[in-house]
Amino acid sequence: MQGNHRRQEIMMIPDLPVLCFLKIENVIIHEWHDDQRTPPLIDRIRETGLFRNPPIVAPLPDGSGRYMVLDGANRITALRSMGFPDVLVQVVEPDHPGLRLENWNHVLWEMDPKVLLADIRAIPDVNPVVMQDQGQPNIMDDCGLALVQVPRGKRFTLCTGSDELVVKVALLNSIVDCYKNRAKLDRTMARDVRDLEDVYTNLSGLIIFPQFKISDVLRLAGAGYLLPTGITRFTISPRALHVNYPLYELAADKTLEEKNNDLQRWVQTRINKKGVRYYAEATFLFDE
Repeated sequence: MQGNHRRQEIMMIPDLPVLCFLKIENVIIHEWHDDQRTPPLIDRIRETGLFRNPPIVAPLPDGSGRYMVLDGANRITALRSMGFPDVLVQVVEPDHPGLRLENWNHVLWEMDPKVLLADIRAIPDVNPVVMQDQGQPNIMDDCGLALVQVPRGKRFTLCTGSDELVVKVALLNSIVDCYKNRAKLDRTMARDVRDLEDVYTNLSGLIIFPQFKISDVLRLAGAGYLLPTGITRFTISPRALHVNYPLYELAADKTLEEKNNDLQRWVQTRINKKGVRYYAEATFLFDE
C-alpha cells in the first residue's frame, strides 16, 4: 500500500481524515528537531500504550514515494528512536483547501540583548539594518531574512546579499543557532516586543520570521535542507485527534497492507459505534 494512501470507500462520514500506515523510513522532517523533547514523549507513549494523535504528512512531489511531516516531528522522532518500522499518519495533499502554513516567531529571555545583537552581527552575510518606521514590512522584500526587536530599543531588519532560498535558510539556521542553547525560548504569534515586556522577565528580544510557501518547504525538505526548529506552523482542517490507536499494532509483525486493512476495519468499527465525532466549531481541549 506504500504510496497509495486513498482510504477504502467504507466510510460513512464525508471528509473523514485520511489515516494510513507508512514505512517510517519514508517519512522525513522539514525542520531541525529539539532532541530534549524526545525522551519525555517516549515515556508518555510507553506509559499509555496508545498512539494518540497521528502526525500530519504530505507526499513529496518528486516521485520518491516519501512524505514530509507537517506537524508531529517529535512523534516521528520518538517512534524512530523506539525502533518502530511503521507509523500511523494523517495524509493531506499539499493543495488541500484546509491546509495552511503560517510562521511562528521566537520570544527570547535571559540572554543579554547586546550579546544577542553582537552574535547576529558576527554571522557572515547578515547585516542588521535599523528600521526607520515601526510598521511590519514583508520580511522577504528587498534584503530581508528576519526582523529583530529588542526591549525598549531599536528594531532591525536582518539583511543578506543573497537571493537564493537555500542560502537564506542556512543563514536563518545560523541566526537561531546564536540563541537556541543560550536563551530561553518560546514560540509566539506576537509581532511586537512591547506586548511581551510585562510577560517575560529578563526579556531578550523577539525574532520575527518570514512566511514560507508550502511548495518551497516540500522542495527544501526533499533536497535535505532543514528549516530552523519551531518557525513553521501548519494547520489542517479537518484534523484527526485522540485516535488512541493501540501501540502494539504499530509494532506488529505484519505487512504494511495488513496493517492498513486492520486500520480501516478499526476505523469502521469506531464509526459504527458512533465513536467518531466531528466538531465544526473552534475547540479548546483541556486534556492535552
